[in-house]
Amino acid sequence: QVQLVESGGDLVQAGGSLRLSCTASGITFRVYAANWYRQAPGNQRELVATVTGGGSTAYADSVKGRFTISRDNAKNTMYLQMNSLKPEDTAVYYCNVGYGTSTYWGQGTQVTVSS
Repeated sequence: QVQLVESGGDLVQAGGSLRLSCTASGITFRVYAANWYRQAPGNQRELVATVTGGGSTAYADSVKGRFTISRDNAKNTMYLQMNSLKPEDTAVYYCNVGYGTSTYWGQGTQVTVSS
């Protein structure tokens, strides 16, 4: 059974930092592309950051220079370090992994940034 378990969401003031974690089980994590998405109320889910199995990264323009995605294949875990947080970063954040036609989602973790 595949599971993605997220942690790290919280309430933080603008300008603060948070680190999200997502630990996978039931898959060969190192071959999967690992992604973070977010969804704010009334908005579509959007891709925030991605890291390939080979370690290449990409970011949405809205988070470039503030967020860093990383992975530790030995721990089957992916991370999202979020700095200089803004109220508009408030959303439920979801981790996602994909390989070929297989894709799996975490349960989501709430990030709230107060002004």
